[in-house]
Amino acid sequence: METISRPVPGTGVPVAAGESFATLLGHWARRLGDRIAVTHLDHRDGADGRAVTLTWRELDERVEAVAARLSEVAGPGERAAVLAGQSTGYVVAFLGALRAGLVAVPLFAPGLPGHAGRLAAALADCGPSAVLTTAAEGEAVTRFLAEVPVDPAVIDIDAVPAAGARDWPEPDPDAPAYLQYTSGSTRSPAGVVLTHRNVLANARQACAAYGAESGTTSTVSWLPLFHDMGLILGIGAPMAGGLESVLMDPLAFLERPARWLRALSASPGAISAAPNFAYAYCASRVTESEKDYLELSRVVSLINGSEPVLPSTIAKFHDAFAACGLRPEVHRSSYGLAEATVLVSVTEAGKPPRQVTFDRARLAAGYAEPATPGASATTLVSCGRPVGQRVRIADPVTGQPAEPGEVGEIRVSGPNVGRGYWGRAAASAATFGLPPLDPDTGEGWLATGDLGVEFDGELYVTGRLKDLVVVDGRNHYPQDIEQTVEEHPAVRPHSAAAFAIDGDDGEAAVVVLERAKDTEADLAEAASALRAAVSAGHGLRLHDVVFLVPGEVPRTSSGKISRARCRASYLDGALTARRLG
Repeated sequence: METISRPVPGTGVPVAAGESFATLLGHWARRLGDRIAVTHLDHRDGADGRAVTLTWRELDERVEAVAARLSEVAGPGERAAVLAGQSTGYVVAFLGALRAGLVAVPLFAPGLPGHAGRLAAALADCGPSAVLTTAAEGEAVTRFLAEVPVDPAVIDIDAVPAAGARDWPEPDPDAPAYLQYTSGSTRSPAGVVLTHRNVLANARQACAAYGAESGTTSTVSWLPLFHDMGLILGIGAPMAGGLESVLMDPLAFLERPARWLRALSASPGAISAAPNFAYAYCASRVTESEKDYLELSRVVSLINGSEPVLPSTIAKFHDAFAACGLRPEVHRSSYGLAEATVLVSVTEAGKPPRQVTFDRARLAAGYAEPATPGASATTLVSCGRPVGQRVRIADPVTGQPAEPGEVGEIRVSGPNVGRGYWGRAAASAATFGLPPLDPDTGEGWLATGDLGVEFDGELYVTGRLKDLVVVDGRNHYPQDIEQTVEEHPAVRPHSAAAFAIDGDDGEAAVVVLERAKDTEADLAEAASALRAAVSAGHGLRLHDVVFLVPGEVPRTSSGKISRARCRASYLDGALTARRLG
């Protein structure tokens, strides 16, 4: 049984032979010429940001030059890694690799704190023939590469001379376009192989679902361009739809979240996306005086692409910015993952995302049933319906379809689903192309590792298989525990990570969190109160509560809490060595 087979209208857009993001750039350069294609708001030298822009023609010419230089050092199908910061140069480097027929590998500059190991592992895994960087990062990149077992040609794209246009071979739609590296902290990075067909299909699905239209809408993003959503929002969708792209650095957002909202205000018809925490961060950090400069009535779509999407976050964000013209219906909750390029499902346009309050105990037992008065409950936000693809809920072991209302693994099938992991045949076979195969397309199913349920025709994400906390035979969703502990005033909002460890008597639950700034609470008393609250609310005894100073809980490069890294750092003693109290 396909539990969610009714897709968002208008999202089944075909991909023609010979198309790629780079060929579409040429199309838009001829059509849009001197209109602005990409803007980078550089906040390194000032609060307001310096706008660095490229027109469609300028972008096309620079991409042509980089492609020509690449063709001198690498052949089609070889890898070209991008090691640069958020900038117009990153866009040029990525598209230059595609135009030259290479497999792009979007990564990041070596200076990204806490991620040197991941960068080294990704480079060793993909074995690039070339590394593309900018003048600002060239010296650091050269030093870093000296310590990595690869020997690529290093190209400073700022120093590449102009080149005349040439006729490039038409890209094979089923050839790899780029490798999207994704990983938890407990395994080395895995590169998802995404073809030109995959990424163009998903970019067009996104444009259709989000209401993108050349000349009337633009994308605005601080998400890193090496992340799946950041890449499609900042480069892919603009190339597919002829949209202006406005970029800023993630650090610029974290320093002053009002910068993102000001960019939305200055970009009529803005489409943007962010993880759940970013909306709460804006609500708590943007000042009243900063709101005076915001005009958000023209925003088209704000995608919340992190699971879980919290009802409280949506409410706080809209309460904070309703007076700035923000309309509740522009908030679009969605679900996706790198193995499916990025986007899988999204809520309907023109309506606030649906929220349903489920019985917490029954949900933990694997069944979605609306809560009755007085029952322990948890409210989930819908992630809508699939966009140009199929979604089913299945038993994670047998793959058999789940019964109506039963929680299971989310499985996805569609033209946007990748072809596997680079160089990892066993992992690919266990994840991609699972039966039953579609008799018309031959497509199988992607096992996402995420848990969800279909309810009234929409997808609700309940958690991740690997994140479930199972104690005394009972399942507990970590986000429920995290929400409970974050209600205590001694806990910094959006800082908690709940996970399970192996104890002498089976699995035990641990919570790691950050102390609220300026709190004078006794942390021993706070930990005792948290244990009591979790026991009362979830019937769960916490094995350990670890308080850290603000900023110490491990996060991903886009700012989300990483439970996997928290667990690994707890087990190796790195977190407990920094314990407060």
